[in-house]
Amino acid sequence: MTSSHAVTDAATTAVADDALFSLADAWQVAGHRLVFAIVIRTWGSSPRQIGSLMLVRDDQMIAGSVSGGCVEGAVVDAALEMMADAGSQRLDFGVADADAWEVGLSCGGEISVWLVSAADGYFDPKTLHHAASAMARRETVMLDFDLATGRVQMAAPVASTSCLEGTVFTLVQPPRPQLIIIGAVHISQHLAPMAAQLGFDVTVIDPRRLFATENRFPEVTMQDCWPDEALAQMVLDEDTALVTLTHDPKIDDAALHLGLAKPLFYVACLGSRKTHAARLQRLAAAGFDAAITGRIHGPAGLDIGAKTPAEIAVSVLAELIASYRQRQGIAHAAG
Repeated sequence: MTSSHAVTDAATTAVADDALFSLADAWQVAGHRLVFAIVIRTWGSSPRQIGSLMLVRDDQMIAGSVSGGCVEGAVVDAALEMMADAGSQRLDFGVADADAWEVGLSCGGEISVWLVSAADGYFDPKTLHHAASAMARRETVMLDFDLATGRVQMAAPVASTSCLEGTVFTLVQPPRPQLIIIGAVHISQHLAPMAAQLGFDVTVIDPRRLFATENRFPEVTMQDCWPDEALAQMVLDEDTALVTLTHDPKIDDAALHLGLAKPLFYVACLGSRKTHAARLQRLAAAGFDAAITGRIHGPAGLDIGAKTPAEIAVSVLAELIASYRQRQGIAHAAG
């Protein structure tokens, strides 16, 4: 089988790296044989960083990505060829600048990819299920891939980033940052897909079923219930942002009462300064002090003169990203 055959015939599904474990667990339970591909080392330029994942199924269904072009095709071919016998192997690719675009290494460089079967003796079902369960709880998954034996096992939480030490590659897979939008309004129709494209795990909550419909929010997780009911079932951690957009205190305030009690990195509410002042009075009456309500960005978004729903969504997303990067301690240029 050639590289072009794999690229042409394989069916691809777009899935974030942290969701691959749950997908692999489901595929394996359904009886499929699987191979994981992991970027374990790069030199020079590479479109995918160390720790990037791709999943190859026995019927040529693939999810995730380790590169692109002929590199990705060669990885799929190798995975399909080792599917029946299981096992593991390392693939090394080196590319000169002149040929870089043809194989997906945009400015030349080298990349090493480790392939391992999701099978007993390697990435066994129990380990895979454990990893999937941890990701569902929004916990960071750490796995050791032994390149000498092919064995995969849960790792002790000592590394902060994926790395290769000797013959052991440690994969550190944190959960994606999470954005919870209260209100299935016009602004949300722009904010939700833009945030998803930037890598956020997005959920839109609105008890008004007239607005919370699949045709208005395709490929977006929807909850058509009251915010306090939905949020009580979710993990609200320091990688979570909450934005309320309904202008209805019955809906927005229910979300704020739960969200302000959690270590969210960003909380924002749409509305004028007068509306926000009234909101702060309601929260104070409910027992929230100024130190807590001071965390709220209100009105939501950077002041860019936004007028349309799309422009308001851009302003909110820009402010959200700035807060997220500041929390990570990443300096950004002034002005």
